[in-house]
Amino acid sequence: MSIADAAAVDTQAAAPSTHAKPREMLRIKDLHAFYGESHILHGVNFDVKQGELVTLLGRNGAGRSTTLKAIMNMVGRRTGSIVINGQETLAMKPHHIPRLGIGYCPEERGIFSSLDVHENLLLPPTVSSGGMSLDDIYAMFPNLYERRKSQGTRLSGGEQQMLAMARILRTGARLLLLDEITEGLAPVIVQKLGEVLVLLKAQGMTIVLVEQNFRFAAPLADRHFVMDHGQIVEEISAAQLPARREHLNTMLGV
Repeated sequence: MSIADAAAVDTQAAAPSTHAKPREMLRIKDLHAFYGESHILHGVNFDVKQGELVTLLGRNGAGRSTTLKAIMNMVGRRTGSIVINGQETLAMKPHHIPRLGIGYCPEERGIFSSLDVHENLLLPPTVSSGGMSLDDIYAMFPNLYERRKSQGTRLSGGEQQMLAMARILRTGARLLLLDEITEGLAPVIVQKLGEVLVLLKAQGMTIVLVEQNFRFAAPLADRHFVMDHGQIVEEISAAQLPARREHLNTMLGV
């Protein structure tokens, strides 16, 4: 199934009620983030509704990955406001934030390389009810079932990325922060990851995707937030994208 076909399934499966207003899962207001004396984020503002997939786009160094780390309180210092599912989290300790039902998949993936696939999937703690079973995970990622006894060091880059995503899906998280999940991967794996994101969105998950590969991200997202110099400089909806694509390509240097 292509991403376009999966997106059509998603549209049918997850069409919002005309009467129900989507709940706000994440709201960032005037977020500043620092690493030591380095001021990286300069007043970031955006929101994400339940069931949305949004992207953070921008050139290298724009502050996209730092935004995700700031949400997880993995930077030196933060100011502003970060509300997750109605709860202000700016003063919250990093190990408490996942308990709000948030899963973070870092660019470096963070799997245990000395453990096999199956052992990696048994480790994640439950942060919320509704985490995927091992059978569900293996059905979604058949490659992982085939390699379930293989150590992390013996997996391909694509298999490692699938495992990193599968681990957070085991936790029950409903808000996913995904950082550069397609970087350096073969096109067939990139297509598979796109299909997985569409399926997760159809299941009601909310996704914030940091992505350098705009061709991958474009058909998936409800809204695109463009970052530059630590700020959101533009918001482009899926409906606006066809008319704004050339402008966006220029901004991103595509």
